Amino acid sequence: MPTDPFVATELEDRPRQEPNLAPGVQLPPAHGWKADRPGDLVAGQPTGDLLGRPGPNVGYAVMLAGRLRDAVQLVPHEHLADALAVIAELAMKRASSYGRAPIMPDVEVAATLLGYKGDVDDAFAAWRAEVVHGADHEYSVRRAFVDAVPDAVVRLPPKVPALVADFRADLQQSLAP
Repeated sequence: MPTDPFVATELEDRPRQEPNLAPGVQLPPAHGWKADRPGDLVAGQPTGDLLGRPGPNVGYAVMLAGRLRDAVQLVPHEHLADALAVIAELAMKRASSYGRAPIMPDVEVAATLLGYKGDVDDAFAAWRAEVVHGADHEYSVRRAFVDAVPDAVVRLPPKVPALVADFRADLQQSLAP
């Protein structure tokens, strides 16, 4: 097999930094780095209400949620755009909790937790329609709803319906006026 002419065959032939320095000059030791540029977050990523959860390519969840457009089951006076916005936002939270971009199971878990797959009682569905009203256009409505969902619930495997009823009751209680 031929060898690339630009690849050193012997260890002694590999380029090194030391021989390129003047005689008697040594490389200085590495020094520590601190976030001191404008825009650097010195204390780390802030957390709290209405701040969301950063993650890689989280906006992809909006496109994935759009694929559920025909499968989302709504109650009267509930808007599809509001439902898809909340589903996408919850999928973003789930994906970023794992440190990755959103995938379709994240969107399906979000839709299942919120009862948009059809397995929901009428009282929760009516409450959900009222709470997510305007979520498509109002960031604060969408964020408040998604912030009320605990991380432990968001990270549930897609096929765990046993805790969904308890979660929905807790969600209604936490967002009660």
